[in-house]
Amino acid sequence: MSGDHPGEERRRARELGIPLTGEPGRWNAITDVPGVEVGYVTLVDGDDVRTGVTALLPRGRDGVGTPCAAGWHSFNGNGEMTGTAWIEETGSLAVPVVITNTYAVGPVHRGVVEWVRANCGGMAPEWLLPVVTETWDGHLNDIHGSAVESRHAGEAIGAAASGPVEEGCVGGGTGMRCYGFKGGSGTASRVVEYGEDRYTVGAFVQANFGARRELVVAGVPVGRELADPVGAPAPEAAPDGERPVPPGAGSVIVVVATDAPLLPGQCKALARRVTLGLARTGTTGSHFSGDLFLAFSTANPSALTSTFPEDGSAPYESMRFVPWGRMDPFYCAVVESVEEAVLNVLTGAHPMTGRAGHHVPALPLDRVSELLAARGAVS
Repeated sequence: MSGDHPGEERRRARELGIPLTGEPGRWNAITDVPGVEVGYVTLVDGDDVRTGVTALLPRGRDGVGTPCAAGWHSFNGNGEMTGTAWIEETGSLAVPVVITNTYAVGPVHRGVVEWVRANCGGMAPEWLLPVVTETWDGHLNDIHGSAVESRHAGEAIGAAASGPVEEGCVGGGTGMRCYGFKGGSGTASRVVEYGEDRYTVGAFVQANFGARRELVVAGVPVGRELADPVGAPAPEAAPDGERPVPPGAGSVIVVVATDAPLLPGQCKALARRVTLGLARTGTTGSHFSGDLFLAFSTANPSALTSTFPEDGSAPYESMRFVPWGRMDPFYCAVVESVEEAVLNVLTGAHPMTGRAGHHVPALPLDRVSELLAARGAVS
């Protein structure tokens, strides 16, 4: 991987002693939610290809076609997430969620259709509305090229698994930037106790947003103190006559999962809380950033079906759900897990050089630790 300098060991935020609240799940990942699987295809080739595809399966491959209650939120609409009109209409999600770069939405959309047709023959043979979303990797990647093909969507779905999730420069996050440093893919989770039950809320982030000056870690505005490496161009500089990209541009996609039984409207409420988790890391929400969030619940697997009527019967469905007045702990879990997922992106990503010699440095972990220690913010 060109520009990858493993001299500084990359670690997760908690391993650096960054104080973070809440109880994480076993892997501190979205895959702590039972059934959720994540798969990557990472494409790095020559000087110009730094991109990929990420697939998140709410109920694993065997559960594609079984609806989840779902809701979505657009904090800033300068981006794309297909299939959201149907999610809004039905409050349900029954397909993989696939994340890639901005110009690869088309082939990936087609690839999801091809995978479902080949592997889920009984699922909506007449039509399908995939959920494909994106962030812009044109600084490091030849985004106008054809590196991402429809087959890569199926390969990412096929690679999806539970367990620990690789972070940083992988999958759809391969060529992304975050707060002026190398960005990419990250995840975290929180356990929520509800009476005698224990549920999990997990977040997955494809981070490509934020200006360096905005970055906040554990309440400390470290971005103001992190100067560019000696001799390096500013992260938003545009050599070769290109127009400069405004600081903070790029986009962020967040997927939130839980096994708590929730209504579609409650999932939408979780998606809205993503904004607060991102704000803890410093962003003020650039106009040039598409900030789109999706949340789903894997409970109630027999509800929210949407199949053609085949006889004269008139069935009913029912849902079990957490009362609205008891939702606050789940909101808190979203905010905490999103904040940590962003930090895991930054602490896990390696520096990278890509298209036209553009270089993006990694967040300097030792310097960040020094700044936090100076403010008494290291656990």
